[in-house]
Amino acid sequence: MFRTVVTWTVGVLATIVGGLSVISLALFDRTSPAVERVIKWWSRAWLWASGTELSVEGEENIAPGRSYVVVANHLSTLDIMVCFLAVPVPIRYLAKKELFRIPLLAQAMRAVGIIEVDRAARGAIHASVNRQAKELIELNRSLIIYPEGTRPRDGVMKAFKKGAFTMAIASGLPVLPLSIHGTFEAAAPGKPWFRGGPVTAIIDPAIETTGMSGGDADALRDRVREIIAKRVGDLGGPVD
Repeated sequence: MFRTVVTWTVGVLATIVGGLSVISLALFDRTSPAVERVIKWWSRAWLWASGTELSVEGEENIAPGRSYVVVANHLSTLDIMVCFLAVPVPIRYLAKKELFRIPLLAQAMRAVGIIEVDRAARGAIHASVNRQAKELIELNRSLIIYPEGTRPRDGVMKAFKKGAFTMAIASGLPVLPLSIHGTFEAAAPGKPWFRGGPVTAIIDPAIETTGMSGGDADALRDRVREIIAKRVGDLGGPVD
């Protein structure tokens, strides 16, 4: 209970301070390195307050200055903070439209380029996401996607949807597999409690998509899922 209270208190304060900071910085230059420093500070604040200790392997598999479609398994809200810290290039993610209704958070997410997703838009969602993703890539940003689509309530890694892989092929960006273990135990989805503990993030070598077509998306999805599933399993995590 104490850790949960501390986490929410520190996390909300960090979000307010960090949000105001990136909004101000983005007014002058949304690609400023200072924006990335604020994002990482915000991420560290949440992990520190929750008692989460992050260990990262495979950072040498990322080329500085290059853009990727980062693909990771999804276990907890803390995955966002883990990914911001684990990947040593600027990354942005997809966020559901409802989060953009929260004052300050909405302005901060738009300022740094978080992609807004309206699930009710159905067919139009792909065009909107692709347009926003193209703008990010032009700013030399990477995009992180959780292809399970949602956080599994039982902590078991689920099947991957192929949207992330179709996008990577269409944009010509390499896919970077990122495996996460421990965040489900640190902060399980659907529950308000934070328990903290060790978290591991492993970055595997990127898979180039040059020369691939839309018909290769299924095979690429299966290949990446196999890589992440093996890592998760080796770390002791359950896989469906």
